[in-house]
Amino acid sequence: MSLRVLRFLTAGESHGRGLTAVLEGIPANLDISTEYINRELQRRQRGYGRGGRMKIEKDKVEILSGVRFGKTIGSPITLWIENKDWKNWEDKMAVEGEPTESVVPFKRPRPGHADLVGGIKYNQRDLRNILERASARETAARVAIGAVCKRFLEEFGIRVGSYVINIGECSFPLEEKDLLKRHELAEQSELRFPDPSKDEEFKRYIDSVREKGESAGGMFEVFAVGVPPGLGSHIQWDRRIDGRIAQAMMSIQAMKAVEIGLGVESATRLGSEVHDEIGYDPERGYFRYSNNLGGTEGGITNGMPILVRVTMKPIPTLKNPLRSVDIDTKEELSAGKERTDVVAVPAASVVGEAMLAIVLTDALLEKLGGDFMEEVKSRFEIYMKHVKSF
Repeated sequence: MSLRVLRFLTAGESHGRGLTAVLEGIPANLDISTEYINRELQRRQRGYGRGGRMKIEKDKVEILSGVRFGKTIGSPITLWIENKDWKNWEDKMAVEGEPTESVVPFKRPRPGHADLVGGIKYNQRDLRNILERASARETAARVAIGAVCKRFLEEFGIRVGSYVINIGECSFPLEEKDLLKRHELAEQSELRFPDPSKDEEFKRYIDSVREKGESAGGMFEVFAVGVPPGLGSHIQWDRRIDGRIAQAMMSIQAMKAVEIGLGVESATRLGSEVHDEIGYDPERGYFRYSNNLGGTEGGITNGMPILVRVTMKPIPTLKNPLRSVDIDTKEELSAGKERTDVVAVPAASVVGEAMLAIVLTDALLEKLGGDFMEEVKSRFEIYMKHVKSF
């Protein structure tokens, strides 16, 4: 499935010079700044349980094209994020020349990582040529792209946010019901849990995981409020908005499951306990009495908040490595090690926000069309009048 209106590519390796992102399809005349994008990049780098890399990288974006005097001009937007750690890897990641004696090929693939299968697919005997691109470092570029899309959605009253549900075996009931308030509370927490008072208990759990030489995964929820009905379509499989959201979330490194609304729980309930009954009010128009389906029906947004739950597996690099095999000698050895996080679920939730913003921006532009913001806004107003009068 490819994006229909919005297109983007990222490039760069984890320890290369930096990351490049190219975003095409954003209308002209959208206000955007490096400060706005940098705030999102900083949010991705937070979270207790992150590794030493976060002490080195202080991500900041440079806008190289597509923006002039603080406004988009309709052409592709190029974003650049420098890797500060590059200075420690210049010899090992050189673009030209031959490997020096300091370059030790990575030969012991890590279970759960792309190392081995990527090496087989691309015929690479030094698995660093795989792991560098497979690394979640790439998500910094996605967050930068997502920031531009968030800024676009704000113009239409659409807000995207997230929060952590659990980390490993550590979880607590979500007391706050309002999604935006959950997000605001999560912003005050080192673990992005919507109750900062639970941070110390999460930290103790993460410390216990670290002491065992382990890593931990977890779950987070991403949401969007203010989304109008009618984005996506039922007419073809690849236009269904829930399918597009699921694919976007599963494209994030280490994600293993996606649920929308009740998700898995809907399989254990009766139909009357799942489907959201419809009401009508002259002021509000159509509405749902509940949001069990997470804002989508038949592959189309229904005007309720989009609610997506994403499951992240534990990070595959372990202090106490699992069994593996040297790809040259075929000797059984411990898997190779890279500097890594113990937990990255809080950061992953920010990446999830970026991906949801990208999908919704694409779907909104698909619905409305338009080459400049004034044109898109005018069409949005016409469409919303249609929604209210239907």
